[in-house]
Amino acid sequence: MSALQPQPQITTLEQYEALPEDTRAEVFDGQIYYMASPSQEHQTISMELSTMLNIYLKSKKKSCQVFHAPFDVKLKEDPLTIVQPDLMIVCDKNKLDGKRCNGAPDFIIEIVSPGNSADDYVRKLYYYKNAGVREYWIVDPRRKIVTVNYFEGSMFNIQYSFDSTIKVNIYTDLLISFSDIAELLNT
Repeated sequence: MSALQPQPQITTLEQYEALPEDTRAEVFDGQIYYMASPSQEHQTISMELSTMLNIYLKSKKKSCQVFHAPFDVKLKEDPLTIVQPDLMIVCDKNKLDGKRCNGAPDFIIEIVSPGNSADDYVRKLYYYKNAGVREYWIVDPRRKIVTVNYFEGSMFNIQYSFDSTIKVNIYTDLLISFSDIAELLNT
């Protein structure tokens, strides 16, 4: 997504839900930020990762589900914090209410767009870690880097190039080949 622009304070979930349905926005500590539509490159990466994650979860008969933006995640009620991660895996079905995920997803991927890298690398890293997200990936197509933030046990932050095969740490046997995705971007 392109740069988020802060707008007037929104203090309640009801005010957020009253926004027009096609509005792309996130709320951090009661402050709303509007988002632009994603690029073709962004959508290509998102679709490929979503497909890989979904195939894995179905093949392993995992009860977890993959969701993609726009799908709300309410991280905090007061002050209101609602995000729309590009991709996420939710394993606790009790967090899903038909409209959104209430609480931290297990796994989140954000795809960096020009103009909002600080949002993904700083702001969302802070909120996701503090909300209890287990693993958070930042996919940066411009730099061709994937940053893996794992927040459980021996926490770590590791960067990989797009020619890497990267392990999803919340599972024992899920590997994602970014070279396959990079090939799609080069065609």
